[in-house]
Amino acid sequence: MDANESSREKPLQGIRVLEMGQLLAGPFCGQMLAWFGAEVIKLEPPGRGDPLRGWRALDDEGTSWWWRSLARNKKSITVDLRQEEGQALARELIGSVDVLIENFRPGKMESWGMGPDEMRQSNPGLVYTRVSGYGQTGPYKDKVGYASACEALGGFRHVNGFTDRPPVRPNLSIGDTLAGMHGVIGTLLALFHRQATAQSDRQGASFAGGRGQVVDVSILESVYNLMEAVVPEYSGAGIERQPSGSTLTGIVPTNTYRCKDGKFVVIGGNGDSIYIRLMTAAGREDLAHDERLATNQGRVDHEPEIDAVLEAWSGSLDSTELLQILDEAEVPCSPIYSVTDMFEDEHFRARGLFETVDIGHQRELEIPALHPRLQDTPGGTEWCGPELGVHTDEVLSSVLQKSDDEIQRLRSNKIV
Repeated sequence: MDANESSREKPLQGIRVLEMGQLLAGPFCGQMLAWFGAEVIKLEPPGRGDPLRGWRALDDEGTSWWWRSLARNKKSITVDLRQEEGQALARELIGSVDVLIENFRPGKMESWGMGPDEMRQSNPGLVYTRVSGYGQTGPYKDKVGYASACEALGGFRHVNGFTDRPPVRPNLSIGDTLAGMHGVIGTLLALFHRQATAQSDRQGASFAGGRGQVVDVSILESVYNLMEAVVPEYSGAGIERQPSGSTLTGIVPTNTYRCKDGKFVVIGGNGDSIYIRLMTAAGREDLAHDERLATNQGRVDHEPEIDAVLEAWSGSLDSTELLQILDEAEVPCSPIYSVTDMFEDEHFRARGLFETVDIGHQRELEIPALHPRLQDTPGGTEWCGPELGVHTDEVLSSVLQKSDDEIQRLRSNKIV
């Protein structure tokens, strides 16, 4: 990224975060906070570190390409939480930060003496962000909560796919990412409240540091938040939404169409005026001004007729020709991109959606820039996902004021 942009002020500068957890949901939350300027200290087990370091495609040194992106801007330290002294060290760190992110199974932090009640005594301003599969309470809280299972229980899988086939999933851990995003939202809301209470508590007593609180995020509920009208339609009308293939139930026309060259194009012509422009562009003025189809409900009632027309029209044109006609008619449309297409697209480049980072040994890697874009205090990547434990001495010295001798003792005893 541009050096001047990298050096600009970021909105979360001055906020210190301890990330305890691994893989995706909690670390995605930490990634977002780090990108926007928080000092994120990632605590990893000695020896192997976060398992994500070895997941999916690996470089020649056995490190995941994904790791370089997800752990950007984080400081990696190693602490052995299996040892009591390692747990004591973690408690010291929790006592010195503004935010804790943890995504262990409910009760694990309490078993180490690091639960919210214990840590509130030494750090009353702590925002304690907990990410789990099913939440910290309820009959499912102790179940193993992977994204796949939580996406299924949260209703997301049920509405995906075709009615004559098993439910499908996107080739992504979308539940984990959604939980990470909700973790960011909850953390920022809690920090905002802490700032609002920094001068006084509700009784007017002095409370200069502000009050922290627990942020309880579950993968299940993060997926459930995507369900739009599914709940009120069932409650009010008894409608149980079913999978609808490449269409969207109750909104017409919006679908994926195959073109003459074999490529697929998405067309969203469901607005009343957009529908008129779409059918006019397709050479079907009769349908463009058909009173039966003037409203969305009318188009829903005649969906097979409309889709048949659009399928025939799309199939008569190459995708580039179809997209040009639709763009000129101001009809929402898009080709279906692979990552190869993204890398070659001028809009992605113009919007700065890739950042180039140094990954050592004279190698560079492009990773995704994050969203949203802030005009005056943008986020940015300062360094890619680091090697295991490279910041241990720095953090122990600068954050916990440990002496060189004490750090050496911790190393000798394999605490860090």
